[in-house]
Amino acid sequence: MLNIAASQLQGWIGDWIWPFFRIAACLMVAPAFGAGFVPPRLRIVLAGAIAWLVVPLLPPAPVIEPFSLPGFLIIAHQILIGIATGFVLQLVFDAVGLAGQLLANTMGLSFAFNVDPLRGASTAAIGQFYVILMVMTFFALDGHLAIIHVLVDGFRTLPVGQQGLGADGMLRLVSTGSMLFAGALSIALPGLTALLIANIGFGLISRAAPTLNIFAVGFPVTIVFGLVVLQIGLPGVQQGFVSLLQQVLAEAAALQAPGR
Repeated sequence: MLNIAASQLQGWIGDWIWPFFRIAACLMVAPAFGAGFVPPRLRIVLAGAIAWLVVPLLPPAPVIEPFSLPGFLIIAHQILIGIATGFVLQLVFDAVGLAGQLLANTMGLSFAFNVDPLRGASTAAIGQFYVILMVMTFFALDGHLAIIHVLVDGFRTLPVGQQGLGADGMLRLVSTGSMLFAGALSIALPGLTALLIANIGFGLISRAAPTLNIFAVGFPVTIVFGLVVLQIGLPGVQQGFVSLLQQVLAEAAALQAPGR
């Protein structure tokens, strides 16, 4: 007859439930996995499957009753670590969407909004085009596997325990927010520069021919010129996205590293 003690059962539950909460929290906000069209039940099932696969490879969990006050404290730490990791990884797509918004405002398409399938909110059409294109690039480069690798590797560098991100980790998390604006500017800067030159040219034309209705002529020309710039600049946008993706993966790994 198989006899299982209560302490053994609690140990098995603790070994599985704490990694599950960290993985599930990350998948709820991570790019692609946390999209609005992905059902939450599917994310939970995927988190459970990943936890079931990686638990035998993880360091031993602390011997603490899962449903005690210290156990709930560990759960809170794991959820916070997972959300922080997913937030850092999500910055790359937010930067791409912001870059598209900047270009749309400059070329006169700021009024063209559509529903973003990733978040379910309205966004500029250029930004949505960039995001959809980068999502396909993300999956083509196995970015979803890289996210799982960073998340699972974090259990080795920051094991399950009562140690959370700490003050240094929270400061690092806040400082990574600057990557949103720096990444968006680096992606949109070539297109913004070209459109700025076009606007300067229209300004010179309006000074040389004051009777010319520059708004009636310049608005459609700016849109067509902006679309040409988008077409020419797509390889550069993809390169900027890949570079930014590597940076956020490194930041997510460093966030879960001891002595950060």
